Amino acid sequence: MCGIVGIAGTKDCAGAIVDALRRLEYRGYDSAGIATLVQGKIDRRRALGKLSALDAVLRDRPLPGHTGIGHTRWATHGKPSELNAHPHATDKVAIVHNGIIENFRELRAELIAKGHKFESETDSEVCAHLISQYLDEGLPPEQAAKTAIKRLEGAYALAMIFKGEEGLLIGARMGSPLAVGYGVNEAYLGSDAFALAPFTNRVSYLDDGDVVVVRGPEVKIYDVQDRPANREIKVTSASAGLVDKAGHRHYMAKEIHEQPEVIAHTLAHYLDPDARTVRLNEPRLAKALAEAMRLTISACGTAYYAGLVGKYWFEQLARLPVEIDVASELRYRQPVYPENGVALYISQSGETADTLAALRDAKAHGQVTIAIVNVPESTIAREADIALPTFAGPEIGVASTKAFTCQLSALAPLAIAAARARGHMDLATENKLCSALLGAPRHIVEFLKQESRIEHLGGEVAKARDVLYLGRGVNYPLALEGALKLKEISYIHAEGYAAGEMKHGPIALIDEKVPVIVIAPHDALYEKTVSNMQEVMARGGKVILISDKAGIAAAGAQVWQTVEVPEADPFISPLLYAVPVQTLAYYAAVAKGTDVDQPRNLAKSVTVE
Repeated sequence: MCGIVGIAGTKDCAGAIVDALRRLEYRGYDSAGIATLVQGKIDRRRALGKLSALDAVLRDRPLPGHTGIGHTRWATHGKPSELNAHPHATDKVAIVHNGIIENFRELRAELIAKGHKFESETDSEVCAHLISQYLDEGLPPEQAAKTAIKRLEGAYALAMIFKGEEGLLIGARMGSPLAVGYGVNEAYLGSDAFALAPFTNRVSYLDDGDVVVVRGPEVKIYDVQDRPANREIKVTSASAGLVDKAGHRHYMAKEIHEQPEVIAHTLAHYLDPDARTVRLNEPRLAKALAEAMRLTISACGTAYYAGLVGKYWFEQLARLPVEIDVASELRYRQPVYPENGVALYISQSGETADTLAALRDAKAHGQVTIAIVNVPESTIAREADIALPTFAGPEIGVASTKAFTCQLSALAPLAIAAARARGHMDLATENKLCSALLGAPRHIVEFLKQESRIEHLGGEVAKARDVLYLGRGVNYPLALEGALKLKEISYIHAEGYAAGEMKHGPIALIDEKVPVIVIAPHDALYEKTVSNMQEVMARGGKVILISDKAGIAAAGAQVWQTVEVPEADPFISPLLYAVPVQTLAYYAAVAKGTDVDQPRNLAKSVTVE
């Protein structure tokens, strides 16, 4: 997760920006940079590597200026390099950007045709040139920024400064967090309140679609319709801790909302957005997948459910046989490993004891071992033959949310790569599936706009003693994950079932007191799932249907409650449908008053058997 800091101040700000960026180092980064206004002109310093490298550049070439922006970048589009580091600039505007611009290729082609020259490989640079184009056409900075922002598709946070506009900062948010800090004679922008803690404890958080215009200490915020918006100013205590809650009541809520950004970062590591293809930075991987007789997947808890989704993807796309088991069972049942076998282990922490032991057992039996982990320095990452990172950043809430969707964001490209390596997918299909994946952050941003409705439904679910979740195909693991989330944080008994199994026992539990949550996008299995749903309703069951617009319309008026998810390619439904089941569980727990972030008896990382 990249970091943003902006200052509209009364004294030279480069040193203060570097200090604030240091507070964002926990997010991870590979380059850093600063731009300021020096006698009205944009000047900048950038460096590959850690902030110490940027410090060295600033010692050699000091950067004065009272108005400035800074950034720590984790490479997504374009390799880590000084040219790809932020800020990106023209002679008229400099920008820093978190997130992903989905339509950057089309915008870049349009701007190149108008004479713009690009120096980086990033999607971010297109923002600077697009704003510059509108400035060239005579629009003032505020209008040029707002006009450009309306053309961006994706999830992003932006901060920018303009030539000749001392004291002016403009920021925008869509999916990636951005905070505004209020000082005495200054104002600030930052990725979170923790970055701004040295300057102020008075902070507002932008909503999706907001644009903020800072002129010295004056702050004006506009909503997605360009209407003045009053965002609550909160007094934070971010200086007391490492990571603040970004205006949310709990870390879990913050982490749910971070998903568009962290999914985008993870996907960008594995996908080439220009070619719409998978890029594997590990040369051994394609060969191992192409030659594999079988793939063994193992994990614990939520990571195991990510592996179950992966099983569907690998078998359907790559025709690669998959065996999957929870790690605590796999090694004790003495599995039979095949020759030319590959074993895949999934862990947020990379320290899960059972998963690590299962990996070691597979290595001892000659399997090529792959690890999908969120902590690249962890034991599992070090001991695996091939380590594949996710970019969720620190996950404070015990119940996994963004780590789960980032695991899916790594598994999906890996399944596509396996399909290509094994000759079961053509380039056109790869392009189609990669395009669908790159659109996932935008769809999640759109879904989260209905949060108030999910809060109401969570209150209804909180009244139940038992809840059932149903799903078919790739969405069956989402039913299991939804039930686990509800159990973990609300302490309500919940079970997930394959929808076709309802008649084989669970239907006996159905009555008017048991909510049944049905995960059913309007895909090839929709009619069968809805048939099972009708059986539930015929017995008085209260159905909450999670589906897209077409699926809700086809379900009829008997459904008790519905949750609408944006329409998208069925391939990415696990990524999208994870968010409503997480959010529903969260609000049920809030309604019950449980300790959402640290539920009883649970630990974030299970490092003993």
